[in-house]
Amino acid sequence: MEKRKVSVKAPAKINLSLDVLSKRADGYHEVEMVMTTVDLADRIELTPLDEDKITIESSGGFVPLDGRNLAYQAALLLKEEFHITEGVHIHISKHIPVAAGLAGGSSDAAAALKGLNEMWELHLSLDELAERGAKIGSDVSFCVYGGTALATGRGEHIRLLNPPPPCWVLLAKPPIGVSTAEVYRNLKLDNLQHPDTSGMMEAIQEKDFSKVCARLGNVLESVTLDLYPEVRQIKEQMVRLGADGVLMSGSGPTVFGLFQHESRLHRVYNGLRGFCNEVYAVRILGE
Repeated sequence: MEKRKVSVKAPAKINLSLDVLSKRADGYHEVEMVMTTVDLADRIELTPLDEDKITIESSGGFVPLDGRNLAYQAALLLKEEFHITEGVHIHISKHIPVAAGLAGGSSDAAAALKGLNEMWELHLSLDELAERGAKIGSDVSFCVYGGTALATGRGEHIRLLNPPPPCWVLLAKPPIGVSTAEVYRNLKLDNLQHPDTSGMMEAIQEKDFSKVCARLGNVLESVTLDLYPEVRQIKEQMVRLGADGVLMSGSGPTVFGLFQHESRLHRVYNGLRGFCNEVYAVRILGE
């Protein structure tokens, strides 16, 4: 029987709250993040190969097409663990900007894990896939589950939450890449304004949109906004134009705004298009 292609959607995430608690002995940081998925997604198409190899191609530039690619690493991890002798061709239809703080690479890896689990009939549960995802990258476990969650540890311990109140999200990415490692290197742990993580979880639980907006917080912002003035400029512009809540996602450089009303979303969208090419208006998925 000929094996069929498998296609999996890989949605982007935003951080509604991102806190860094301490530096760990293993060199990672202890984090506490509330993350949720948005309706901007890559699509991963997996095609079985008779030859025992992993090949990768992408519709977008700046995506590594070798062992540095997280979807490649996901395929390799499953192949080695389960002694799979057939190969796979991974095609990534890229819509999430690269190095943007939106977990595009991690979401691609999570989609590859889920798709190959189906294609190779491994019968792994989501929990088992998330456990393997943690070996690839800190955000991969969350991306395996999707939805909305509290992530702790170095991001691999996931506690699923209810979806936030439905709203619009405007994503704006300046034409720069940000190095997550550099941002963490410049983070001063002793004088951080810690976000109210439990308050954010409460606001989500109560489906209170204005509370969610009031509790948005990301400790990495202080570093990225200083290192990259373009990010600060977009954030200030979004606030000035009237987004209900504004925050940088991950280590940046993407800034997102939350909107209850579509009319205001369009006004801000048009105002941002003037000095930022990559602007996306999407819905919060959240579940």
